[in-house]
Amino acid sequence: MKRFLLAATAALIAGPALADMAVEIPFTAEVAGAPFACTDSFSSLGSAATEVQFLDFRLFVSSANLIAADGTRVPVALEQDGAWQVENIALLDFEDGTGSCANGTPQVNTTLRGTVPEGEYRGLEFEIGVPFDWNHGDPTTAPAPLNLTAMFWNWRGGYKFVKIEFAPVMAMGMNAAATTHSEGAGDGGPGGWMLHLGSTMCAAPEATTPPSEACANPNRVAVSLPDFVPGTSTVVIDPAAVVAGADLTQNTPETSPGCMSFPDDPDCNTVLPRLGLAFNDFPAEEQLLVSMR
Repeated sequence: MKRFLLAATAALIAGPALADMAVEIPFTAEVAGAPFACTDSFSSLGSAATEVQFLDFRLFVSSANLIAADGTRVPVALEQDGAWQVENIALLDFEDGTGSCANGTPQVNTTLRGTVPEGEYRGLEFEIGVPFDWNHGDPTTAPAPLNLTAMFWNWRGGYKFVKIEFAPVMAMGMNAAATTHSEGAGDGGPGGWMLHLGSTMCAAPEATTPPSEACANPNRVAVSLPDFVPGTSTVVIDPAAVVAGADLTQNTPETSPGCMSFPDDPDCNTVLPRLGLAFNDFPAEEQLLVSMR
């Protein structure tokens, strides 16, 4: 009997490991439910029901997990493709450099690609943002996609986790130069309204110095989609509800254009809470940027 148990144990140890299976997680960009395109304008956005065109639409996601049947969180091992994915971080890029997104890039990326152990999964979790250990390095020496300086503030603040930029159609028509901005800076100009999410209140003596400890406002957004089914569901990124309480035709004087996550900027009062983040005295609400179908 003892020999039988030993043999059975040895067979289990020597048996093949559970095989991995490829998984793709598709994302799509929408604006109030309409498909996003750089060549289109979108009406009735924000508290002033403004018609806008988009200048940019990109974001970082990280730490994706699928949820197994027993509730276990199973990390998605991202394909290290040398372009869009590195470690557990991916850049989603919905702009294609056409139309009002002329300062963008023609390449797009709308899918996470990786592997998980074979099994049944229902549910998806991930973060919007770049993990601290990767967030405050030198983008000029970082691997792709973290080498994209258009998605970077500085070493102290790190990356722009979300870069969604738009401008009122009226302002664009009156002054085409109003929406011109460098790919490196990406901070817009008169007539532009920017939603840039990133870490703030990061303790470092200079902007060119990375912080040695976590920022007071890490501003990484936790997303949970318990009904996500791999191979069937699509993740939807739609900023319309996030900016519904903001007047996209106005900006508080002496502040960055739109909401760039910086403390005490009133233009963020109704925006960051709808990303699921507390902002100053405004408590976090349900995050409204991400859903699924």
